[in-house]
Amino acid sequence: MNIPNSTQKRVIIIGGGFAGIALAKKLKNKNLQVVLLDKHNYHTFQPLLYQVATGGLEAGSIAYPIRKVIQEYPNFYFRMTSVKEIDTPNQKIISEIGDLHYDFLVIATGSKTNYFGNKEIERNAMSMKTIPQSLNIRSLILENFEQAVLIKDETERNALMNFVLVGAGPTGVELAGALAEMKKVILQKDYPDLDISKMQINLVQSNDRVLNTMSKKSSKEAEEFLLNLGVKIWKNIRVTNYDGRIITTNTSLNFDSATVIWTAGVQGAKINGLDAKSLVEKVDRIRVNQYNQVVSYNNLFAIGDIASMETPDYPQGHPMMAQPALQQGKLLGENLIRLIHKQKMTPFEYNDKGSMATIGRNLAVVDLPHYHFSGVFAWFVWMFVHLFSLIGFKNKAVVFLNWVYNYIWFDREGRLIIRPYKKKSFTTFTSDEI
Repeated sequence: MNIPNSTQKRVIIIGGGFAGIALAKKLKNKNLQVVLLDKHNYHTFQPLLYQVATGGLEAGSIAYPIRKVIQEYPNFYFRMTSVKEIDTPNQKIISEIGDLHYDFLVIATGSKTNYFGNKEIERNAMSMKTIPQSLNIRSLILENFEQAVLIKDETERNALMNFVLVGAGPTGVELAGALAEMKKVILQKDYPDLDISKMQINLVQSNDRVLNTMSKKSSKEAEEFLLNLGVKIWKNIRVTNYDGRIITTNTSLNFDSATVIWTAGVQGAKINGLDAKSLVEKVDRIRVNQYNQVVSYNNLFAIGDIASMETPDYPQGHPMMAQPALQQGKLLGENLIRLIHKQKMTPFEYNDKGSMATIGRNLAVVDLPHYHFSGVFAWFVWMFVHLFSLIGFKNKAVVFLNWVYNYIWFDREGRLIIRPYKKKSFTTFTSDEI
């Protein structure tokens, strides 16, 4: 990896997400050699991926170069690579570009889409955890309409304009609202020779309410907002298979769709090499104690989505969201210094600042520890919080100007097929059908 030897303690951070970046910032000027590894050379602001997927923002406005974050940090090094395994007996990581010894290792690899073992759904559905995946969704949405214009067969055309979102958490709800707004004010102008009223947006949820991690009031209001936008909501229905065209469920209800976007769950992005008792089965999260130390290890830590800190308030670990990741990253930065100086570490206590979701223009729901509100004010709060949380002044300015433009002109100018995406599983139409 070409990392120089040093008399300083070496801390390796795997992952440049919210947790990894928060930790890196805390370790600045702490007389340590810090090596940050990530398979991308940028940090992604994941809460706005759905806006990239629906043409509201360009990818560059929600990404920030990792090297720029640490460029003024002494003894910091970044390498773009994927870590394949952790060799705990020899205290080294094994990556695609070589091995590297560590004194302290922090795993902040985040999460990935959880298909619950269904390989066919994984093969044929779209996921939205990264910028490339969001760009693929954007391309597929637009390509579907370009193809629908050419097709005479009504059944085939309707399948291309039928969108099914599986999972009604914040991602599914926000994506459904964005698609509904595209249908209402954009697509009918872009495709005047298509009957856009035939476009369907189906939101499928396996339990009895949308946004089930938020309050019942927020859930009810979000559902009403979506229904008013024309989204069809199917509750207590579990998707069992998708072959690229037909979605089957655990009921008699099936969908004929060219586009299924899977937002039904996430699991930890684990790395091989850890003791089996350190892992939580099915969700692949790493068990940690109150100091974010990996169970069975003294110099291994896990923070963010990958970490499962089981407490009385959170028996299955903290929510896999940005706030726990940021808070754990900041505290671990302080605790590593305490540990090196043989001082007592501070246990982690999650400060729940609330949760929120936007459904569309002037529509959002916000749950704070002691307050709840929705509608226009909630929408402005949602925008302010997300704008403030972006890294980099330029990104904040670009996103703000895009939002102002979109609001005034009812437009999304990111409707560009820059990187074409073709689904192999969907029907290839012959000249007789076009």
